Amino acid sequence: MLNLDFHPSGRHFLQIPGPSPVPDRILRAMSLPTIDHRGPEFGALGLELLAKLKQVFKTAGPVMIYPASGTGAWEAALANVLSPGDRVLMYETGHFAALWHKMALRLQLEPEFIGLPGYEGWRQGVQADMIEARLREDAEHRLKAVCVVHNETSTGVTSDIAAVRRAIDAAGHPALLLVDTISGLASADYRHDEWGVDVTISGSQKGLMLPPGISFNALSDKAIAASRESTMPRSFWAWDEILEANRNGYWPYTPSTNLLYGLNEALDMLLDEGLEHVFARHQRWAAGVRTAVEAWGLEIQCQDPALYSPVLTGVVMPDGVDADAVRKIIYERFDLSLGMGLGKAKGKMFRIGHLGDCNDLTLIATLGGCEAGMKLCGVPLAGSGVAAALEYFADNPLRSSDSCNS
Repeated sequence: MLNLDFHPSGRHFLQIPGPSPVPDRILRAMSLPTIDHRGPEFGALGLELLAKLKQVFKTAGPVMIYPASGTGAWEAALANVLSPGDRVLMYETGHFAALWHKMALRLQLEPEFIGLPGYEGWRQGVQADMIEARLREDAEHRLKAVCVVHNETSTGVTSDIAAVRRAIDAAGHPALLLVDTISGLASADYRHDEWGVDVTISGSQKGLMLPPGISFNALSDKAIAASRESTMPRSFWAWDEILEANRNGYWPYTPSTNLLYGLNEALDMLLDEGLEHVFARHQRWAAGVRTAVEAWGLEIQCQDPALYSPVLTGVVMPDGVDADAVRKIIYERFDLSLGMGLGKAKGKMFRIGHLGDCNDLTLIATLGGCEAGMKLCGVPLAGSGVAAALEYFADNPLRSSDSCNS
């Protein structure tokens, strides 16, 4: 039998940028007995969940819940609003934007991929002016949608979605706006309605603090209207039957009941804390980790400080140092999992996640493992990142009541 609980004494540090560590409170909620997904108790649960989700997406419109990974929610978004042969404009910010582009090709769409060139292009966010310029060229409105990633998990860059909406409007173009915030939702500020997003895609295993297995589409009225015109073959992903069943808190198929228990608990945790406080907490953690990286004398993957992600920090290794070899030593010696560099960033950097069941001491321990591992690998460090982060967290409490001077 495969032993999945193979770690030595103490707790394994899962500091990848998702799946994130799951709080015990959510695990306990998921352990409750499964109920009849056609019974009255489930209908009440479904209605409660769907109402709370709207608050997190900041939308008055419907939110679809799929028993699938974020990849499934990508497919649902494309399959519901587009038809085979449709042209879509997709912006390359990193590995996950590239995977979404690959999916569009497999669905027989005609994606046009734009972005800044090479690996350095993956260190910047979406350039809204490039989108506006391309849409202005499309006088016949052949481009049916613009697809961008909000928080690019492979790079630690959080793009300005409001600027993308302004670019589409400035071009006077009717294209739909589809946004992936799989890793951004519930950790970084996100506003589906205010930013004029037509379909928002997200998943359970990041800021929502759940295991992988459920994903989401938040819909605008324009997106729902487009879905009625779409000729893309779809059944499981189709919004119409889900929208109808959701009216009474149900689904047209068997939902992942126990994951929905966990989602309900997660939403209570987030809304009780207050989303603005949640966002501030993640920004503070991110700033503390970046303080450590700067003390080490290393580069941060994201080169635009205005776009630093509150969800993860990419740490670039010096020339000649294999980031994957460093990660391997850190994992083997300190039971600490870090995110690897993906695609164009493979071997160049590793990623520290600061989301999920986390606190200051979790991150101090994580930074300690990183610092020790890099020293073992001979990475030249300018100073102690651990000491710098400790000082940052001590000097910058999240609440004034946390200060000794309060």
